[in-house]
Amino acid sequence: MADTLLRIENIKKFFHVKRGFPVPETVTVRAVDGVSFEVKRGRAFGVVGESGCGKSTLGRSLLRLIEPDSGSVTFDGQDVLGANPSKIRALRQRMQIIFQDPYSSLNPRKRIGAALAEPLLVQGLAYKRKAHERVLKLLDEVGLHSDAADRFPHEFSGGQRQRIGIARALTVGPELIVADEPVSALDVSIQAQILLLLRELQKSHNLSFVFISHDLGVVRFFCQDMAVMYLGRIVETGPIPRIFEDPLHPYTHILRDASPMPDPNQSKKFIHVDGEVPSAVNPPNGCHFHPRCPYAADICKKVSPDWHQVDTERGVACHLFDTGNTGHDYPKR
Repeated sequence: MADTLLRIENIKKFFHVKRGFPVPETVTVRAVDGVSFEVKRGRAFGVVGESGCGKSTLGRSLLRLIEPDSGSVTFDGQDVLGANPSKIRALRQRMQIIFQDPYSSLNPRKRIGAALAEPLLVQGLAYKRKAHERVLKLLDEVGLHSDAADRFPHEFSGGQRQRIGIARALTVGPELIVADEPVSALDVSIQAQILLLLRELQKSHNLSFVFISHDLGVVRFFCQDMAVMYLGRIVETGPIPRIFEDPLHPYTHILRDASPMPDPNQSKKFIHVDGEVPSAVNPPNGCHFHPRCPYAADICKKVSPDWHQVDTERGVACHLFDTGNTGHDYPKR
């Protein structure tokens, strides 16, 4: 079994913002509220959930692009959050990110070749001719012609810019890549090309991924393990096949059924869900999902569910799995 490359334990990140006029008040946004999971070496770990659940904040926090309020991040045995500037600089070579919007993450006034060579120069890995050779090799690896190095970001399509974003993440030879919605802004046909490219790169470079997405179909195709987030908390984790075949949490079941199946003859039974996602400023008491859950009981409205490690691979935070309860009884698909 693959060993653990990244371990996240009880990460929290709250934002304090002012709202209201003419007398503003300070409110707390609980973006990430006690998240824990592990990523195995050479595997892709998906983090899924609706918009606003804290997925992107989580991805940036584990890289310290946003400083978490508390918790721990351990990468290959090293404490990421406690690392001093010199150690975090070294870790930057091993942990990289692919952003959702490749255009806004690229400097519009810098040619692609210079943008890709910059990490090599900053880290002192290559200069001049060797850096240029490395850039040309990366462009070829992601399916772009060598003349792309002399062009500006606005001269490329969305899919080509995302390929450039992937090349930039690979520049310093990382072991882990946080992919923050890397295909959500692309057409479906281009999404397939980028996902196939990422899969090839994962095999050739033995990469591990934290793959953030709201699209369960994409996660099902690319990842081997996944966690489901709701309002800043993980509600279920496990390997991809088992979660899709037999979801444990009602929210996971709803997300699965909302993901279309490419089979017109496949029958589907939906769980009826009322209401919108509550605000992270004022989340519900108890289980955050209880206002929308068709199985909610009185305890769900008052007490936050404990984490239940169902077996060695799967865990869930739901009162349906409290001692004395028999668990779930959802329709299979």
